[in-house]
Amino acid sequence: MQVPTDDEIRALHERLAPTREAFEAVHTHCVVVCRIAEQFLPRAGVDAALVRAGCLLHDIGVYRLYDETGTLDHATYLRHGVLGHELLGELGFPEVLRRFCSHHTGTGLTREDVAARSLPIPPGDYLADTAEEELVMYADKFHSKKSPPVFLTAETYLSSVRRFGEDKAARFADMVRRYGEPDLSALSAAYGHAIV
Repeated sequence: MQVPTDDEIRALHERLAPTREAFEAVHTHCVVVCRIAEQFLPRAGVDAALVRAGCLLHDIGVYRLYDETGTLDHATYLRHGVLGHELLGELGFPEVLRRFCSHHTGTGLTREDVAARSLPIPPGDYLADTAEEELVMYADKFHSKKSPPVFLTAETYLSSVRRFGEDKAARFADMVRRYGEPDLSALSAAYGHAIV
């Protein structure tokens, strides 16, 4: 499999983004997540090129949630992963790359989560099955595209994820133990996003 380059993925973001603001929000977030994941690569034992591509592609489905005026549909935002999976499929991307979109939400969603919460996605398990998928999912937890964008400490994310169940909190805490916490201070200074 040929893994797309950073430049090829950036060009895809530019082509799909409905507005410059959407591109800046989504692509910048994906780049930030990539920079966070890079901090874990030495100890993660993963395919670095695949992780980079996964980070840069994981939120590509967000563009399908913008309407013609450039307004983001926040009510069904959870669908962005499945939409990205579909979008990359339409563009001929292999399943191994498509899964970074549909398998990065929270600490993973189970078929039971989807049914119990009546989530607006097809029934199924959306869990990280590979070390690369898990690393992209984990890195994503430390940055939010909200307005204004912010970096999240492990403690902040852990407090937030608890509302979805202690199993989710335990899964995240396990990843913190295995990967460690990223250094967010240099990224915060570089991007001007606060750490909360």
